[in-house]
Amino acid sequence: MTLTMTRADGGRVEVVCGSMFSGKTEELIRRLRRALLGRLRVQVFKPAIDTRYHDTKIVSHSALALEAEVVRDPRELLSLVRADTEVVGVDEAQFFGHELVDVVQTLADRGVRVILAGLDQDYLGRPFEPVPQLMAIAEDVTKCHAVCTVCGGAASRSQRVVDASHNGRIQVGAAESYEARCRHCFEDPEKATKVIARAAG
Repeated sequence: MTLTMTRADGGRVEVVCGSMFSGKTEELIRRLRRALLGRLRVQVFKPAIDTRYHDTKIVSHSALALEAEVVRDPRELLSLVRADTEVVGVDEAQFFGHELVDVVQTLADRGVRVILAGLDQDYLGRPFEPVPQLMAIAEDVTKCHAVCTVCGGAASRSQRVVDASHNGRIQVGAAESYEARCRHCFEDPEKATKVIARAAG
C-alpha cells in the first residue's frame, strides 16, 4: 500500500505499532524521510525518557537515525509544533500517556499529518495505552511483527527477560532486557511470579 503525502490531503493520523524489534521506528523514519524528500515541513519528537541509543535522535534497532526534539510530555510537544509544520513524527508513543490522544487530534484537525510509532502491548502482553486509543482514531494503522527468538515465527509480543518485579510497567531497554516472542512462546511474567510464589509457600 502506498501512502500519499500531498498537502491537499490535510490532517491525518498514522500509527505504526507492534512489539519490540519489529521495525516500528525504522518504518517511522522511512515515512518521515519520504516527507522530507517531498519538501514538506517536518518536525520529529521523542520522549525524554528514551536515551537508549542517542539523546536527541530517534534511532531504530538497525541503526537508522533521524534528528528529533526531546519533550517531556504531550503539552510540551504541542507547544513546539510550528504553525507551518505539515508533518509531525512521534516515536515511542507509549511513553507519553493518555494526553497524547487529544494533542494528536488537535494537530490532525489543524491539518497536520501525524505519524506515530509505539508498542501496542506492554511486557505482560496487555494493551499499552495510549497506543490502542491512537489506533482507534487513526486513518491508517500498520502492525509490524518481529521474529520470535524461540521458534522463528511472527512475533507480536515483547518478552521482558530481566527481573520486572520492582520496575513496573515502564522499563526502557533493548536486547539486554527484552526478546520478541510469538503468542505461543510468550510467557506471562505475572503468571510466572504467582507460580513461583505458590511453590515457595
